[in-house]
Amino acid sequence: MATLGELERSVMDLLWQQPEPLTANELRDLLSHLEASHGKELAVTTVLTVLSRLEKKGLVERERDIRPHRYRSVTSRAEHTAELMHEVLGSAPDREAVLARFIGSVSADEATTLRKLLERSGD
Repeated sequence: MATLGELERSVMDLLWQQPEPLTANELRDLLSHLEASHGKELAVTTVLTVLSRLEKKGLVERERDIRPHRYRSVTSRAEHTAELMHEVLGSAPDREAVLARFIGSVSADEATTLRKLLERSGD
């Protein structure tokens, strides 16, 4: 799974937050509000380039039937994060060590949640 740059992460965050697909102009406007504190003004062409890259990475799909095109995320934030976790775990030579280290670093509440989820998945 491809890693995301800062602007790509910002675009994905916005797409994950929105229930409806967004145009590049809508995304630029939302990003401009976020970037206002940094003094950066984004061009719509920059946003379109980022969207094109995200589409090639399989994270975004474009609705082509209307103009301007609208963009939506292919998966939810949770699905994307789970895929990343699975990929990282799959590349580890010692999966058990990685899992043990991860479990050792979670809070008591997270451990309780993990136990409940593991019990449910065994059904």
